[in-house]
Amino acid sequence: MRFLNRSAGRLSRHRRGPLAGLVVLLLGLLMTGGLYAALSPAQAEEAQTDAELVAKGKELFLVGCSFCHGRNAEGVLTQNGNQLGPSLVGVGAAAVDFQVETGRMPMVRPGTQNPPKPEAYDDEETAALAAYVASLGPGPAIPAESDYSIDGLSGEEREAAITRGGQIFLTNCTACHNFAGAGGALPRGRWAPSLQGVSEKHIYEALLTGPSQMPVFSNGNLSPEEKRDVIAYLKSLEEQPSYGGFTLGQLGPVSEGAAAWLLGMGTMVGFAVWIAAHTTRTSKKKVDA
Repeated sequence: MRFLNRSAGRLSRHRRGPLAGLVVLLLGLLMTGGLYAALSPAQAEEAQTDAELVAKGKELFLVGCSFCHGRNAEGVLTQNGNQLGPSLVGVGAAAVDFQVETGRMPMVRPGTQNPPKPEAYDDEETAALAAYVASLGPGPAIPAESDYSIDGLSGEEREAAITRGGQIFLTNCTACHNFAGAGGALPRGRWAPSLQGVSEKHIYEALLTGPSQMPVFSNGNLSPEEKRDVIAYLKSLEEQPSYGGFTLGQLGPVSEGAAAWLLGMGTMVGFAVWIAAHTTRTSKKKVDA
């Protein structure tokens, strides 16, 4: 006990010494410096990588996109006041990812609507363009797979998600895209593209950004879960067999009505003409006799 008391007394005298505060300060600085040295290189490397990606995206943008969208992505107007290319400030990385990966951008020539085609940039170049446009202003980011996939749900949860998605789609989307997502014609030479075979990510990005004449379904209008459910419903249509035989493009009354008139009514009219002609020939033979 006396030994412990003497040790505690010596420690207490050292703590009250003039160098005690300096030693504690040096230890604190060493610990702070060690933590900074351990963590800051990764952060600096990540920031440098992002800066390099944005710089590469700017170079690609100036070469392939600035003619229509302007050197600073501010948009370009023609001499007649028509919009040659809209401003891209604030559209976000998701819009760039959708337009470039589906081949809609860059456009071959200005037109009413840009159709999908083989993409002109690889994945790395697309990521660079998206990073550059995202640096111009806040906008929707590229969604992660967990945002649009239902793979992690159980069987009952998947069925419920598909049912909810069908209700949302039939309420908001069938006027343009048809009840089966087959697309259709719109006024002024535009059209709603088919959603069959479109990737889940691109459907989510289209909902999020509203390309062309499509309205924007932000998270305030449709929650991320509701967007996921709509995608689940569309993908379930691709897996569903056609119980009626020919799908006729799944265009509903348009193709079904045309088939009914051309095949059904046409066959009946042809058969009626044949009966009438056959009856006339029979009557003439009986009169001559």
